[in-house]
Amino acid sequence: MLIFILFQSLVVLSQTKPNVVIIYADDLGYGDLSCYGATKIQTPHIDALAKRGIRFTNAHATSATCTPSRYAMLTGKYPWKNKQTEILPGDAPLIIPINQINLANMFKASGYATAVVGKWHLGLGADTKKNWNAKIIPGPNEIGFDYSFIFPATADRVPTVFIENGTVVGLDTLDPIQVNYQQKIGDEPTGKENPSLLKMKSSPDHGHDNTIVNGIGRIGFMTGGKMARWTDEEVPLSFLEKSKAFVSQHASKPFFLFYSLTEPHVPRVPSTMFKGKSGLGPRGDAILQIDWAVGELIAHLKKLGLYENTLIIFTSDNGPVLDDGYQDQAVEKLNGHTPWGALRGGKYSSYEAGTRVPTLVSWPVSMKGNMVSEALICQMDLLSSLGDLIGYRFYDNNAFDSQSHLKAWLGLDQDGRTFLVKQGRVPNAIIKGEWKFIQATKGPALNKLTNIELANADQDHLYHLKSDIGERNNLRLANPEKVKELAELLKKETQLSVYNK
Repeated sequence: MLIFILFQSLVVLSQTKPNVVIIYADDLGYGDLSCYGATKIQTPHIDALAKRGIRFTNAHATSATCTPSRYAMLTGKYPWKNKQTEILPGDAPLIIPINQINLANMFKASGYATAVVGKWHLGLGADTKKNWNAKIIPGPNEIGFDYSFIFPATADRVPTVFIENGTVVGLDTLDPIQVNYQQKIGDEPTGKENPSLLKMKSSPDHGHDNTIVNGIGRIGFMTGGKMARWTDEEVPLSFLEKSKAFVSQHASKPFFLFYSLTEPHVPRVPSTMFKGKSGLGPRGDAILQIDWAVGELIAHLKKLGLYENTLIIFTSDNGPVLDDGYQDQAVEKLNGHTPWGALRGGKYSSYEAGTRVPTLVSWPVSMKGNMVSEALICQMDLLSSLGDLIGYRFYDNNAFDSQSHLKAWLGLDQDGRTFLVKQGRVPNAIIKGEWKFIQATKGPALNKLTNIELANADQDHLYHLKSDIGERNNLRLANPEKVKELAELLKKETQLSVYNK
């Protein structure tokens, strides 16, 4: 049966290349979807992807924060090998070299139309002192995207503007935009100085108390660009419409769309039709909005006759966080919902909830449905795996860390990675088979701002994930040889002794 399915897949590939859509949620947890066991919230459109394809239970981002994960997925490289891959401010320069292979230029070289729509957070321009009132290059277009409609960093950072193919949308040259992350500029009110102007209060010590845009304090200072500034409620709808427009314009040739959502990252300000709908507060409403947007995009693909031969990958850049800078009752209104599922930790953490994320793959013309896979897979491997799918020839496979596990991604086998190095804030964890090792790492055990366990400790951790997915029973003393094996493998792979005890 397996041979027949593989043969069928190869026949399909020989007839026409599939469209490829990556839908990338932001801070969505392993337990946030009903197809992953959530009972307090229902996500029927996303669940439908699982029914038409495969649901992975051991799929990972490389990192527990957004910029590193995005960098790794696009470039096929472990992000900690590039020292620029910290969580970037809104004025950061582009951190992906324009002459380096990545998903966008790979697809473009293979005859695909390519687009990124949504959150970017990988830097723009050549330095921090960029001119926001002229074309900003290099950016997504220079690394291989034919079309880009993005905002620069995160919704809680300035500048709060859309950028289309390198130019700020709605730019008014008589009201020039200026951005500064070191000191206040201009005379616009800030959340710290004018808390009475806020429609959403900031949590103490998170830094979301600088320039106020749409009644919400942001990180960083901005002045000018009044006509160009978006409102939070319109952002998801704008991204959806731009994605649908790109699909319509390129329905006659293969396309690659990186649809990068902003939800449920803070500030959580869902569109009006979703406010209060989940009963779990704005975070729950934002998850319902994600599910609706996925349904709308799929309906659009079906309308154009493209759905059957479109490979859709739905996943998240890292695990969940509740209190992340704004007082939006994300904790108070959980109502029994567990965004992390049975896992421990969350965003920023080396525990499993930091990087193990919901991941679904659907390709109706080539995949049977209702599959579940325990294969160890990583977003970093999409470069090599999708390259094999479309017949791209890599001339220097040693230039990146991406591995091809195409059969695993398509549900044809469960032979994923042998091991995977994982990064909370540093690359101090590794999974191999059923075992996970977390190296002793200096730092607080708990992120007090977010109330998330970070796995920092003065002793090593060893967990048998098959029997202890919640990482509660440290088996290091009973398994010294396994600790030695994984510690040596981690050191060999990272060569970053600064993180050693």
